[in-house]
Amino acid sequence: MAKIKSVYICSECGYESPKWYGKCPGCENWNTMNEEIKETSKASSSVKKHISFYSKPQTLKEISTNDEQRYDTGFKELNRVLGGGLVKGSLVLLGGDPGIGKSTILMQICKNLNNLSILYVSGEESKRQLKLRADRLEVDNENLSIMTETDVEVVCEQIRVNKPELVLIDSIQTMSIKELSSSAGSITQVRESTNLIMHTAKDFDIPVIVVGHVNKEGSIAGPKVLEHIVDTVLYFEGDKQMSCRILRAAKNRFGSTNEIGVFEMTDIGLREVENPSQMMLSGRPKGVSGTCVTCSLEGTRPILTEIQGLSAQSSYGNPRRMSTGYDYNRVSMLLAVLEKRAGYYFNNMDAYVNVVGGLRIDEPAADLAICMALISSLKDTPILENAVAFGEIGLAGEIRSVPQAQQRVNESVRLGFTKIILPYYNAKNIVCDEAQIIGVRNLRQAFEAVSE
Repeated sequence: MAKIKSVYICSECGYESPKWYGKCPGCENWNTMNEEIKETSKASSSVKKHISFYSKPQTLKEISTNDEQRYDTGFKELNRVLGGGLVKGSLVLLGGDPGIGKSTILMQICKNLNNLSILYVSGEESKRQLKLRADRLEVDNENLSIMTETDVEVVCEQIRVNKPELVLIDSIQTMSIKELSSSAGSITQVRESTNLIMHTAKDFDIPVIVVGHVNKEGSIAGPKVLEHIVDTVLYFEGDKQMSCRILRAAKNRFGSTNEIGVFEMTDIGLREVENPSQMMLSGRPKGVSGTCVTCSLEGTRPILTEIQGLSAQSSYGNPRRMSTGYDYNRVSMLLAVLEKRAGYYFNNMDAYVNVVGGLRIDEPAADLAICMALISSLKDTPILENAVAFGEIGLAGEIRSVPQAQQRVNESVRLGFTKIILPYYNAKNIVCDEAQIIGVRNLRQAFEAVSE
């Protein structure tokens, strides 16, 4: 009979301990140790019997990459994020908020790859529900097989028997191994189920896309080791109330993690946005203060985005500071620089910053546009509609150079902007005859340039 014991496992890093700790010794997070019931002998033997046969070591010269094949998913945006397509034998983890479009994009991949045999495993929905979604998305794939199962061993056995060319699993939190006494979605079940799926995918060289739920912090639910097991981690970002969806790679063993894919949610599924700059700028108000356009770089793709800033007289002792789509702490730093170095006082003003379109900007090149929008709102002076501003702001109030300035200028000119404000040291190396290039050294020079 299997020996049963109780262990405590960290939900963040997967650290195991025979006793409970308030603070995890592995990752030093508080209140993350959860109790799990573990059957040692029976469970371990069941998992081990599925491990692939022993393979001999090979020298580096003996290993060939000529037969590497990537499947075209039918989405250029998804292919961009994956690094050129779906690699055979890869394990991809797709996460995102509920209702963001994870199951939708899986079904649309089935529609696009109608020449491949696909196994769609759902642990959350019935076959009838999947059929209704397929009809709504106009999926007519004769090679698509639907399976509603939560036993991961049954799923892996089905993969071994039928050997499909692509496997989709929705979701990993519903999968379980019967020999493990813990409930589905627990740390042990998620980790062991993913390990079993990973071994099966590698043994038969079959790509597998697994959907993962996210917790309230926005990260993949379950142990952090889950993200270490898989080859690629993709996140769907965006507000469910808005149509824009951003697909971002947090980890990718077969490509860059800097690329993003932009989609729009419609009544017939997700639609690719090949020109995200135009979508982000649609509906932009004219002749209104507090708005400025910047050009951010997502991987190799420049995207023009509208930044909105609003300052209003505070009715409280402590002025409010709010930021959507940009780091809150950096906005607070920019407000301090505006007061100390440029003489624009926000100490008794509420300040709000918003990146329009649901996009989140992580690079500091948007600092200049944020400052211009806030100053424009403070002085109630509109910024020129044909102006684009980008640059990093230092604590001394200087405007520092940013990478790939020529690409940003080219994208701005392509969309019809004729006045580009950028750091002085970037402007010296820019070649452009279709727009006025203005290099600035400080914030006052920049605002004079965008408002004159």
